[in-house]
Amino acid sequence: MKVLLAWPKARTDPEWGGDLGAIAEPLSLEYLAAGAKLDGHQVRVLDLRLHPDELDGTLRDFRPDVLGITAFSMHVRAALAVCARTKKLLPECRTVAGGHHATFLPEDFFEEPVDYVVSGEGVRPFRQLLSVIDRGAPAGGIPGVSARVTGTFVTHPPDPDFDVDSLPLPDRSVTERDRDSYFIDWMKPVALVRTTVGCPYRCTFCSLWKLMDGHYHMRAIDSVVAELQEVEPDFVFLVDDEAFIHGKRMRALAEALEAAGVHKRFFAYCRIDSLIRNRDVVAAWMRIGLERLFVGIDAISPKDLAEYRKKLNSDQIEEGLRVADELGVEVLAQFVVNTDYTRTDFQRLTRFVEHHDIRYPSFTVLTPLPGTELLETFEHVVVRQPNGRPNWDYFDTQNAVTETVLPPDEFRRKYRNLYRVFKGSYAEFSKYHTRPPTSAEGPPVVIA
Repeated sequence: MKVLLAWPKARTDPEWGGDLGAIAEPLSLEYLAAGAKLDGHQVRVLDLRLHPDELDGTLRDFRPDVLGITAFSMHVRAALAVCARTKKLLPECRTVAGGHHATFLPEDFFEEPVDYVVSGEGVRPFRQLLSVIDRGAPAGGIPGVSARVTGTFVTHPPDPDFDVDSLPLPDRSVTERDRDSYFIDWMKPVALVRTTVGCPYRCTFCSLWKLMDGHYHMRAIDSVVAELQEVEPDFVFLVDDEAFIHGKRMRALAEALEAAGVHKRFFAYCRIDSLIRNRDVVAAWMRIGLERLFVGIDAISPKDLAEYRKKLNSDQIEEGLRVADELGVEVLAQFVVNTDYTRTDFQRLTRFVEHHDIRYPSFTVLTPLPGTELLETFEHVVVRQPNGRPNWDYFDTQNAVTETVLPPDEFRRKYRNLYRVFKGSYAEFSKYHTRPPTSAEGPPVVIA
């Protein structure tokens, strides 16, 4: 069969991030493509963020038997629109929605243009679903798949058993034409690599740990090395939910990459306590090219640290930033702005960033994302659709979707001003990091 996999373009304001931003490769679709190709299907990927006007032409030219589309919450309505357009042009094409939002709130896709919804890890159920469609057999009973039965969707929960090493390596050939367009800030082109799946922590604003029920699945080191040996871009972003939890394993991975001659410019997520606990491991990664850490500081007040359930205190944050400075690793610091922020809180956050000379701060608004305990009901959501469901377009973590202590317009202005205050450092930082490495720095390093 012909399978078209699409990444939708969100409808929210694209200007929130200032001069720099990101359009990273659709790694989840590359995994799905690899699985589908194992079964002999012909696969094409359409990244609508880069090619927003190519849906109709692709549908008419490729004429897929199946459309698969993934969606975070902010993509839900856009994804439904893609499915509707597909059905209009190709009524016989089967449409499948999956991704983060479909895992926690599949009912938002129980709409006329959608035939199937996949929840949870998608490669295995998607392959099973393609096999069923290809044979013309009923799709009921596949774990993780909701299928329409006599006009009503019937849901089967995902299979709790998960073997991360059973996944095929992502097929990056399906995004080859867009390779040079994928970037994160000045890192261009950039590749994404996942070495683990899951997170054992329980931050209240995050639903990632629920995807794997708090389990932390680590890929075999040989598999990660093999993948990185095939990755072409110098920049690699390790998109593990938390890369440095298991220090012994990360040290072994660094040693294996060094022995294999893999030299990239790495960027990775890291908690403050992981940085403190595994500073020697981080140093080992720096020797093979680690340049930046995405550190979720998230909160600077004891109140917010407790409310977010970070299991950190202010002294640890101070120590972690000191360790990063001593190691010489650059920190991209993430802060979650609580909707109860006052003018004083905004001032305090600005002073904190300036005092610690955090050259690249990043900000999000506390958002009750699906799968978090912050969204157990919709009662406190202030942006709604006519049907009473939340207007998912605004669930991009850059818009307040619940009530704020400050008047909404003032909260928005002060939040956007955080980016304006630090805009100058972005430009300087970008210029600094586009320089070629000197001989003393060794070969260029990639980010996973």
